[in-house]
Amino acid sequence: MNPNAPKILIISSDTGGGHRSAAAAIVAGIESFVKGESYAIRVVRAVEESAAIAARLVRVYNWLLRNKQHWMKYYYWAVNRVRPETREFFHSRSIVYVRGLFERWCPHIVVSVHPLTQHIFARVLKELKLADRIPLVTVVTDPYYGFWKGWACDDVSLYLVASGEARQQLIDYGIAPERIKISGMPVHPKFDFPGEQAAQAARMALGLDAEKFTVFLNAGWEGGGNVPEIFRELVRGELNVQAIFLAGKNEALKNEAETMAAGARFPVKVIGYSDEVEQLMRAANVMISKLGGLSTFEALNCRVPIIADVT
Repeated sequence: MNPNAPKILIISSDTGGGHRSAAAAIVAGIESFVKGESYAIRVVRAVEESAAIAARLVRVYNWLLRNKQHWMKYYYWAVNRVRPETREFFHSRSIVYVRGLFERWCPHIVVSVHPLTQHIFARVLKELKLADRIPLVTVVTDPYYGFWKGWACDDVSLYLVASGEARQQLIDYGIAPERIKISGMPVHPKFDFPGEQAAQAARMALGLDAEKFTVFLNAGWEGGGNVPEIFRELVRGELNVQAIFLAGKNEALKNEAETMAAGARFPVKVIGYSDEVEQLMRAANVMISKLGGLSTFEALNCRVPIIADVT
C-alpha cells in the first residue's frame, strides 16, 4: 500500500446485518471509481470491539432479534431513554480503543454507519485536536422518520440520508440542515436484476427448477422473528412452488428447517448464513421477510416483491 494514500475508517457493528451491508456497499462504491493503491479502507466493528459492556449490548440486541422480535420496540424505547452513546459510563470504557485506532492507523476521514459510534469518535477527535482535520461523516441506514436519537450528533461534519423524511428527522433532532445531504440508501451494486436468464441460472445453481415459481423466506442475519413460523406453516401445504429458506447464523434453526424440508411436498433449499444473498433474491419470485431498512432496498434493487412481516 502507498504509505501516503488517503485512509478511510468505516465504523460499524454487527447488530443485525444491515450496518455490515452498508459498510460493504460504501467500500464497493469507493472501489468502483478509485482504482489501485491510491487509497486504503478499514472497516471495524467499533461497538463490540470497544468495550466488554458494549459487546454485551450487541449480544442482547441480536438475541432479541432471533428470539423475541416483538420485544424490540421495548429495547428501542429503553435505548432512546438511556442514550448509552452519550453516557460517561460507556465513553470511559471505550476511549482507549478509539484512541488506539487513531494512533495506530491515523485515518484521513471517518465514516459511521451505526448510531452508537459517532459520539465517542467525535469526542476523541476533539480531545486529540483533530476535529478540524479529520471529517466525521455519518451514513444513516434508517430511511424514514422516527429513527433513534442516537443518529443525531452535533459534531458530525456531514450526514448522508436516504430520504426527505430522514433529513427532516435529523433537523427535528437539532442537526443543521446544511450538514445533511440526501444521497439514497447505500446498496451494494451486486444487488441488481440482470434479467430472467440470470434468475433461472441462480435457481439452477441452488439445485432448483429454473422455471418454477420460487418463494424466498428470509429469516435475516440472526435467523429469527416470525419468518421461521411462516416457513413451518408453508411446508405443511401442497403448493405448486419451490422455496428457499435462509436461516442466518441460527444453526439450530437451520437444522430444524432441513428436517422440515425433507418432509415437504415441494422442493425446499435450506441455507445458513450467506454472503451471497443477492443470488437468493435473484432466484426468487417473491421474498417473505421483516422490513429491515437495507434488506428492503436490496430486494427492490433485485426487483423481487416483498411479503412483509411487520409484527
